[in-house]
Amino acid sequence: MRVVFMGTPVFAVPCLRVLLKEHFQVAGVVTQPDRPKGRGQKYIPCAVKEEAVLNGLDIYQPSNLNDSKFISQMEDLAPEAIVVVAFGRILPKAILDLPVMGCFNVHASLLPQYRGAAPIHRAIMNGENITGITTMLIDEGLDTGDILLQESVLIQKEDTVGTLHDRLASLGAELLVKTLRLMEAKVLTPVPQNHSKATYARIISPEDEVLNWNAPANTIFNHVRGMDPWPGAKTALGAKLLKIWRVEVIDFNSINEGSLPGQVVVSGSDGFVVQANPGLVNVKELQLQGGKRLRAVDFLRGHPVRPGTVLG
Repeated sequence: MRVVFMGTPVFAVPCLRVLLKEHFQVAGVVTQPDRPKGRGQKYIPCAVKEEAVLNGLDIYQPSNLNDSKFISQMEDLAPEAIVVVAFGRILPKAILDLPVMGCFNVHASLLPQYRGAAPIHRAIMNGENITGITTMLIDEGLDTGDILLQESVLIQKEDTVGTLHDRLASLGAELLVKTLRLMEAKVLTPVPQNHSKATYARIISPEDEVLNWNAPANTIFNHVRGMDPWPGAKTALGAKLLKIWRVEVIDFNSINEGSLPGQVVVSGSDGFVVQANPGLVNVKELQLQGGKRLRAVDFLRGHPVRPGTVLG
């Protein structure tokens, strides 16, 4: 099968690799233009482009998907299928209509739940116990196309965005190949989504990063792991930004008399305990602005955090 692959971040790389491993003919790779990153604002290629370069694939980085030159290039590639994985942009009709078999998407949720840009973050932040991978046909909407295959994954209590991301990326690659083979054999029937049950996983904003100590302890626990390893849950320690990387709920319901949400109530050899509303969380891993990610016990040796200190 002759395919064009469209993707951008690390999540998409296993899908590109499996297409090559399973001897699909990858006619070209379409990815986002290089973006300036870091303090030096150097232009850095995305993960999919790096993988494409390693495999000697033709690469296309259009700034405008409706550009006539780009559309002509895609027509010349004559793909039987277009595979889209975390590409980051909605395809115009001119591209959707190109492949004879259709355009296929690998999405990191059990659609119609968590449509949109950040399904893994939102599922963990919302305390979900289950998520999964959906393969679907792409239409002109945002993750609204007919479902082809789905497979669920349990979200463990210790899961972060990073650990769940890796499991879903691997599963997505497996389900993609299965989907394409079944579609090629014409034995897979697309199933329309139930749009009345749709939920939306909007992109993570700077406001989402800020920890709300006025929330219940379990909400704070889910928020922290839903920001790990990117972009990190933020609060403040004095005048400095403090990223909280790992917490443990030690009480779900109590409110210490006289304590404010965000106030340190105990500081000792195992980290420091912060008042939530209600409940208590033990901060286990953190990173002070300009410093390294550390266990709280190691951090406290050089940066005492005294009881009564209010974070945020």
